[in-house]
Amino acid sequence: MFIKKSIILLISLLFSNNLFAENYNTAVIRGLDKVTATVITFEASIGQTIKFGTLEIMVRACIKSSPEEPPESSVFIDVWETRPSQSTISVYRGWMIASSPSLAAMEHPVYDLWIIDCKSQS
Repeated sequence: MFIKKSIILLISLLFSNNLFAENYNTAVIRGLDKVTATVITFEASIGQTIKFGTLEIMVRACIKSSPEEPPESSVFIDVWETRPSQSTISVYRGWMIASSPSLAAMEHPVYDLWIIDCKSQS
């Protein structure tokens, strides 16, 4: 719990001033299926649900430091797991930071997700 509060505080300090961060509409995410050793890189627009195996991923926000600042991308995502004949369960909700994926890692026995970048799509 302390670590999550520290992460939230860190992100709010880094991006509390709009002069230091810019909003983007697309997140670049990399996923690993640990069973098949398959790595997939995909793009998810804000509000769009992306399927990766049994996971459903929705990006809520994607922010990136301005070009004058050290490079940093952070994404707020919701991740659910859907299995046939079972109810959908939330497996992750929170910020992921590109430069430090282990700070707010999604703990799942089959899948890993991490953020690569934020970008704007037309």
